[in-house]
Amino acid sequence: MDSDTSPVPAIRTTNVGVTFGGVPALREVSVDIHRGEIHGLIGENGAGKSTLGKVIGGYHAATSGGMEVFGEPALAWDPPAALARGVAMMHQELQLVPALTVAQNVFLGIEDQNWGMLRPTEADRLRRLMETSGFSLDPHAVVADLSIADQQKIEILRALARDARVIVMDEPTSSLSKDEVTQLHQSMQALRDEGRTVIYVSHFLEDILAVTDRVTVLRDGEHVKTGPTSQETKASLVSAMLGGGKTETPFPQKRPPSDSEIVLDVAGLQSDAGVRNATLTVGRGEIVGLIGLVGSGRSEIARAIVGADPASAGTVSLNGTPYENRSLAVSTERGIVMVPEDRRKHGLVMTLPVRGNMTLPHLTHFSAGGLIRRRLERARVTELIDYFRVRPTAIDGDVSTFSGGNQQKVLIGKWLLENPQVVILDEPSRGVDVGARERIHEAIAEMAAGGAAVLLISSEIEEVLGLAHRAYLVDKGVTVEEIDPNQSDEAGVLSALFAHQASAEIKKAP
Repeated sequence: MDSDTSPVPAIRTTNVGVTFGGVPALREVSVDIHRGEIHGLIGENGAGKSTLGKVIGGYHAATSGGMEVFGEPALAWDPPAALARGVAMMHQELQLVPALTVAQNVFLGIEDQNWGMLRPTEADRLRRLMETSGFSLDPHAVVADLSIADQQKIEILRALARDARVIVMDEPTSSLSKDEVTQLHQSMQALRDEGRTVIYVSHFLEDILAVTDRVTVLRDGEHVKTGPTSQETKASLVSAMLGGGKTETPFPQKRPPSDSEIVLDVAGLQSDAGVRNATLTVGRGEIVGLIGLVGSGRSEIARAIVGADPASAGTVSLNGTPYENRSLAVSTERGIVMVPEDRRKHGLVMTLPVRGNMTLPHLTHFSAGGLIRRRLERARVTELIDYFRVRPTAIDGDVSTFSGGNQQKVLIGKWLLENPQVVILDEPSRGVDVGARERIHEAIAEMAAGGAAVLLISSEIEEVLGLAHRAYLVDKGVTVEEIDPNQSDEAGVLSALFAHQASAEIKKAP
C-alpha cells in the first residue's frame, strides 16, 4: 500500500461526547488522526482514551458530536460497519473464544469459504501472517491453554489479519516481554510505512515516546493537546495527563516492617501447574516480591499458596501453623487473599455493579438472618471507593463500562474489604496509568504499614524493586535466589535471571 499524503485525515472526531449512565466519559473531543501515522492516545485511567478508541472502532456510540472516516461521515457506526470501512480494533480486555484454536480465533468471521463450505487453510494463513508480524504461535493450540501474553498476541494478529487501514490497539503490550514489545513496535512501524494508521492507546509513556509520530493527551474526558511526539518528554506528558505541573510519580517511601514475625512460610512447594520448588517467607508488615520472566511460574506459585491449584508436595504455614487442605474459600476466611492477574477472567463479574463485585466474597459478613445489611454494605464500599479514588464514584455503577485502571482499583478493593493478614498481588498495576498506579502503590505500602504480609508479583522489575523489602528470583517454578531490592537494579536482576536460565540449560544438556 502506497503512503497517502492527502490532507483528509484517516479519522476526524468533532465535539464527540460519550455518557454512561448519566456520567460523562468524553466531553466534546475533537481530534484529527492522520493517514500513515502511529498516533498515541494517553491519559489517566478514566481520562477517556480507551473510550475514544472504542468510539473509533465502533464499540461505543457517541452521544453527541460526530466522526468522519477518510472524509466520509461515520453513520450507523458499529464494529461490522467499521471493519467494512477499514477500521479494526484490538481490545485491552481479551475477547477470544477459549475453546477454539489460535488460527480459528485469528480468522473468526473472515474464514476462507468455497460455496458456503469452510476451507481448512487457517493454519497456512496464520503462518504467513506470523512471518510478517514476527510472532510465533502454534496455529493448532487451544486458546484456553495459552498464557495471557500469547493470547494478547492473538488479539494483535486478529487485527492485522483484517487488512485494516486503521488499527486501534488498546494497551497491546501489557502482557508482553520487552522483546515481544520490540517486535510489536516493528510491526506497527511497518504498517505505518505501508500507509496504514495505527492508533496506539497505552499507559507506557516510554513506548509512546519511542514509536509514535504524534500524541493526543486526554484528561477527565477532555482533549488537552495533540502534537508531534518529538516535541514531548515523559515529564511533559505526565504533567499534561495529571495537571497541576506534576511530572513525577515516585514510589512511596519504604517503611521497615513492624516486627520480624513470619506470617507466611512456604517450603518446597510443588504443583502440577508448573511449581517445582518454591521456598519463601513473608513477615508481618513486609512486602516481598517475586521476579521472573514471562512463564517463570510466579503466578503458579501464588495459586498453589492460596489453593487455587492443588499442591503436589511441600508445605504452607500461616503464623507458624501448617495450612493444609487449602482452597480459595478457606483462604479467604483465614485472611489470605489473592488479587489475580486477569481481572476479567478471574477477578470481576462484569454483570454485577461495583458494590456487588466488592462484597461478593464477603456476603456472610454483611448478612443477618439471611438478609444483606445494605446500609453497612454501602458504607464499606463507599469507603473503599473514596480510598482508591475510583471514578466514577457510583457504588452501583456498571463496572463493565469503567476504564481498566478503575476496574483494577475495584478488584483490589474487593480483596481488601476484610483487612486480610496476607495479600498476594499478581500484576496489580497492569493496564494502569501513572496516576492510578501511584494510588495503588500507596495502597500497597499502606497495607504493609497496617501489618499485612504482602507478596507482590509484577512483570515490571522496577515496580518490585521500588516497593519490596525483599524479593525472590523465580525461574521455571523454582525460587532460585533471594535479593535485596535496595542493593539491586533492573539490569543486574535480568543478568541474574538469564544466568540462572543458562545454568539450568547446561545442567539439562547430556
